[in-house]
Amino acid sequence: MPDRIVSNMAPRPGETSAAYRERVALLEAEALDHRQQELSEQRSPSKTPADRIRIWERRHQLPLPRSPDHHLVLIIAANTGLSLDDVRAEQRLRVTAKASASAG
Repeated sequence: MPDRIVSNMAPRPGETSAAYRERVALLEAEALDHRQQELSEQRSPSKTPADRIRIWERRHQLPLPRSPDHHLVLIIAANTGLSLDDVRAEQRLRVTAKASASAG
C-alpha cells in the first residue's frame, strides 16, 4: 500500500488542486484502513500464532529472531497478543522446518 501512495502522489496532468487533494486524502485513508486492518489481524484470536507473527514481520519488515532470548521476542509477543511460549514455539518450528528442508 505505501508504494501505491508514493507512486500516485504526483498531480496528474489536468488535475485540479481540489481533485488532487481529494485523491491524496482518499489514498491516505485507504492506507490507514489497511494498517488498522493489519493491526487487528495481528492480534486476532482467529489467526494462528504463525499467521500473527508473519503479519508482524511483514508490517515491521523484520524477521522473527532465531534466539529465544532476543529482545524482539518480548515485543513480538506483546504486539501479537501471544505468550512468550507461543513465540518461542514458532521459533522452534521454523528451525525444525529449515533443518528438514536443508536435509531433504
